Amino acid sequence: MSGPSRRELLTTLLGASAALAACRKPPTRPAGELLAPDLERAHRLVRDGAPFPREGVREERTRVAVVGGGPAGLSAAWRLVRGGLDGVDDVRVLELEAVVGGTSRSGECDVTRYPWGAHYVPVPVREARALATLLDELGVVEGRARDGSPIIAEGVLCRAPEERLFHRGLWYEGLYLYDGASHDDLAQLRRFREAIGAWARVRDAKGRRAFVTPISHASDDVASGELDGRSMRAWMDERGFTSPRLRWLVDYGCRDDYGLSSEETSAWAGVFYFAARLGETGRSAPLMTWPEGNGRLVRHLAGVAGARLRTGWIVRNVVIRGEREVAVEGWDAAGAPVRVVAERAIVATPRYVARRIVPALAEAIAREPGAASDEALAFDYGAWVVANLHLRDRPSARGCPFAWDNVLFDSPSLGYVVATHQTGLDHGATVWTWYYALTQPGREARERLLSATREEWADVALADLGRAHSDLGGLVERVDVFRWGHAMVRPRVGAGAARRRRDGARSSGPVHLAHTDLSGVALFEEAQDHGVRAAEEVLDALGVRSPSMR
Repeated sequence: MSGPSRRELLTTLLGASAALAACRKPPTRPAGELLAPDLERAHRLVRDGAPFPREGVREERTRVAVVGGGPAGLSAAWRLVRGGLDGVDDVRVLELEAVVGGTSRSGECDVTRYPWGAHYVPVPVREARALATLLDELGVVEGRARDGSPIIAEGVLCRAPEERLFHRGLWYEGLYLYDGASHDDLAQLRRFREAIGAWARVRDAKGRRAFVTPISHASDDVASGELDGRSMRAWMDERGFTSPRLRWLVDYGCRDDYGLSSEETSAWAGVFYFAARLGETGRSAPLMTWPEGNGRLVRHLAGVAGARLRTGWIVRNVVIRGEREVAVEGWDAAGAPVRVVAERAIVATPRYVARRIVPALAEAIAREPGAASDEALAFDYGAWVVANLHLRDRPSARGCPFAWDNVLFDSPSLGYVVATHQTGLDHGATVWTWYYALTQPGREARERLLSATREEWADVALADLGRAHSDLGGLVERVDVFRWGHAMVRPRVGAGAARRRRDGARSSGPVHLAHTDLSGVALFEEAQDHGVRAAEEVLDALGVRSPSMR
């Protein structure tokens, strides 16, 4: 049975008008590579329940085993090392993939480094002490503002123009379409900003903000109940925010950070997207970025882990052997069975993995009434496609010049970022990183993701961007595609309440959980905060004194 035609595929993923325009000319077929997490190994040995052998198992010992080499696991290792467990045998980080970093990983070519996922971090507010410490290690903190937040070196702040928007043949600066906006459009934009600003100023009796990242510093008795039970679209309806331009902006924000439409995103997460970015002055925090995006942060954290890091490892079981011992069982990169015995373990994997490899967690979920449905709602994951387009030169464009972030108003994609923008190279060869979030329910989104080949996804990216750059096809040398089946946790309506009901399952004896999905939003700051939190729990349990970074 044959798959969908090119026009059917483009219609499904980009819409009928984009498909019609793309099919009027022959497709460009550049070479490239298809990348993805190692699903086959993970499914065969973890999901499908491959038994761990009883004999012929090599045993190793460490004080702390960290399972997972994404931002949370690397941050946990970084905190442990900085906290005094700096011996090579004190900490062991076990990562399934050959490359660490999770969705913050990056790539490199002769022209530039480039991201494969997360590509920026806002300048941290004063609450984000661990991130400020990390940035200080990177040498980009030049001082402290009066409120205690770090002052970041100019070269790391996103260079202007930061953003532009394509609409009806022209590029416009910024992400709100001011051109042609009516008096009512602009009035609604002002009211929306006032509403978000009001939420950003809310404080509870302890002086905590309603919206801040890391979320662990936010109020736990303001906003959540009021906003979590309705969608962001419903919240806007209730307030008369009907302007198509404003609705597009909000929907774009939900797709950008959550991989959901505004109709599916909880109002808490929708408001969080805008309000948490506002500092004490009421202005949005500047963005920090590098050519490789958050891969720069990953590279530093991995460097601190150093020889403690083991890639290509498959963890099958994390077995508690009492209050002071845990056994991490799995296979090393050569396929040999290994049991790593530790005093403590930090499981820094997505929840759907943690449930399968930590029997104590799975048993706790099975025992508690309603826990399984809470898990399904609180830990829903979205699928994404990221394509890196390698260009020999820049195509033509009308209107605002190339920006770091370039978005098409009439496209379901999230547009592209320019890897060389931050370096000041505005002409010649470059790499564009194109993002597409599949907003369908998880299983449906993953099936759609995997049903298209590398060539078909490359065709979708080129057809999408070809509407804004008619001469793009002749300048593209290769298109590499990364398929993320479980890219990020998605804050659906009611997910916050479900997650709070499961909040107590962050540790079980000597096993500590750490991942951004425990916050419900997939941000580097949240991953780092959970990694640092778990590490500090471990340091305290081991009797190692170290001032908190939180």
